[in-house]
Amino acid sequence: MDDDIRFELDRETAEKLHAFGELLKKDHNTMLEEALQLYFDTQEKILQENGVSKKDSMTNLSFDEFWDDVDV
Repeated sequence: MDDDIRFELDRETAEKLHAFGELLKKDHNTMLEEALQLYFDTQEKILQENGVSKKDSMTNLSFDEFWDDVDV
């Protein structure tokens, strides 16, 4: 997995990042990590509410339902 990720922020977002960094005395990386964690938590909750979990995100079928009628 490539850990080198590049972001391009619009001017307004970059200005807010700098302003909140000074106000909260946090570095940009910390704020971005916190924001992304909040985003991931929110999206995971939405996916779970819609019946999609990490465990079986590719299908909503059980193991037996998936393999029914398959001749091996």
